[in-house]
Amino acid sequence: MVYGARLRPSRGVNVAAVAGVLILIMSPILAPFTATTLAYSSSGSDYVAQNFQGANNSSSVSFDDWSMSSGVYLATATDIRDAQEFALAEVLKLGWNEDEFMCLVNLWNRESHWNYRAHNVGSGAYGIPQALPGSKMASAGADWETNPRTQIRWGLGYIDNRYGSPCDAWQHSQDTGWY
Repeated sequence: MVYGARLRPSRGVNVAAVAGVLILIMSPILAPFTATTLAYSSSGSDYVAQNFQGANNSSSVSFDDWSMSSGVYLATATDIRDAQEFALAEVLKLGWNEDEFMCLVNLWNRESHWNYRAHNVGSGAYGIPQALPGSKMASAGADWETNPRTQIRWGLGYIDNRYGSPCDAWQHSQDTGWY
C-alpha cells in the first residue's frame, strides 16, 4: 500500500525555469501590489523604470493584458517604462526639471501606478492622471481612453494650469489626499 508520495528533486529540474513559470502565473495577481520606481542612471541623463519584482528592463515579464481573475487591466513594466520616458520628455519640454519629474512620478504612482486604463469605479476617475471624469481628456485627443501619451499631455496641462508644477500638485496631494 502507498500512503503518501515522497518527492525528491530531479537532477534535470531547471530552478530558474520553474521560477519563471511561477512569476508568469503570479504576476497578474501580484501586479497591483508591486511598485515601479525610477532610478537615475549612471549615464547622467536617463531615467530607467525598475520593477520591484526584479524584471530586466530589456525583457520584462509579460502577461495577458487582462487579469483572468478580476477582468482588470494590469499595466506591464514596459507600459509603465514607456509612459514614464514619454512623460520625462514632456516635462523637460515644458521647462520643468528632473526634480519636478520625480514629483510627477510620485503623484501618478499614487493615483494610478501609471496604468493608462486605471479606472476608479467609485469616482469615475480614469487613466494615468485619474481625470474626473475621464472624458475631460478628450480635449487632448480622441484616443484618450487607450493612449497613455494623450493622457500624459492632458495631465501635464491640468497640473500646469491648476498647480503650476508637478511638485506643487504633489504637495497638494500629500496635504489633502487628492489633486
